[in-house]
Amino acid sequence: MEKDILLIDKPAGISSFDVIRILRRNTGIRKMGHSGTLDPFATGLLLVGVESGTKKLTTLTKLPKEYVATFLLGVQTDTGDRTGKILVRDDASRISEEEVRASLEVLLGEHSYYVPAHSAIKIDGKKLYELARAGKEIDLPLKKMEVFSAELLSYTKEKDTIYLEVKFFVSSGTYIRTLGEELAKLLGTVGTTTELRRTRVGEFSVTDAEPLDMSKWEIKNTRP
Repeated sequence: MEKDILLIDKPAGISSFDVIRILRRNTGIRKMGHSGTLDPFATGLLLVGVESGTKKLTTLTKLPKEYVATFLLGVQTDTGDRTGKILVRDDASRISEEEVRASLEVLLGEHSYYVPAHSAIKIDGKKLYELARAGKEIDLPLKKMEVFSAELLSYTKEKDTIYLEVKFFVSSGTYIRTLGEELAKLLGTVGTTTELRRTRVGEFSVTDAEPLDMSKWEIKNTRP
């Protein structure tokens, strides 16, 4: 392996650190790390530093990012994504495509939002999602997030819900699940993220990324 920075197209269903575990097993190289965590349900571009490339990860983490997300209006979950328990249902069929476009304009710029309870940010040495799963009361920290652009790619109404596909270009540290919930609030309903794909980090594109060889991982994790 000659590259010190690998572009990996992460599949759904595994964590970002699982990608490192798989690459270590497949290559025999131990010194690796990743830049910019992707949730297990999310897919797309993950930058992996190898050997000397691990020194570049701090800089790479700060790069702006592009995502394509699918939001479901009319459903709220406890995690803000499709993996969570449904808490609220609402009839969102009244919301027009024009209203969605106008609300996306409101999201542009820098705002302070609460980070998701189910995130990897640490409080007193504990990750927020660990505290949330344990049922602990959490004072969620506020974080500045900046949206440089937001483009509605599709609007699909299904009975009393609406699916939106949106492309975002955002600052590092911006939570797309949070943007989905904030967009729903602006529209007077609730929402959750059902699909999330990171397509770009700085000048790095997922079109140049390598698929992950999952064969050894799948065999290793087979349960009788």
